[in-house]
Amino acid sequence: MSEHVEALQRCHPDTVKVYRIYSIGGSALFLLLAAAYLYLAGRQDWPLFPGWAALAGTLPAALWLVLTAPRLWHETFGFRVSAEQLEISSGIFFMRDTIIPMTRVQHVELESGPLLRRYGLAELKVVTAAKSHVIRALSSEEAERLKAVIGKLAQVVDEDV
Repeated sequence: MSEHVEALQRCHPDTVKVYRIYSIGGSALFLLLAAAYLYLAGRQDWPLFPGWAALAGTLPAALWLVLTAPRLWHETFGFRVSAEQLEISSGIFFMRDTIIPMTRVQHVELESGPLLRRYGLAELKVVTAAKSHVIRALSSEEAERLKAVIGKLAQVVDEDV
């Protein structure tokens, strides 16, 4: 008995841009803190080593987080919706494959912050009694469509007022 299994769907390609922007912001914060420490250390006669060590660790991590990680995340994240279940697969180093039975879905939410809205993206949150599962960075139209499909399959009532 062979059963046809659809390929995993991927998030919108602009996901890479959005995660690069998030990574630039986070990395800039750590670099700024290390630079501030070095400045204060020079004026207060503190040891310089912690500041230089922080810079030495932050620079390669920042480069990896900005240049490589967003693309890898996009390539390794996928999801599949069927009448019986939602499957979410993710992970760069540690792979996670989660199957959520539609009978366990309590409600479905859409979220979209300013950066996601700028790129026409949204996040879909599928909530069960145990946990919330997020499909990040879908096009707003695809997120709305999936919300309706999953809601119907799970027989969830739309609570938007």
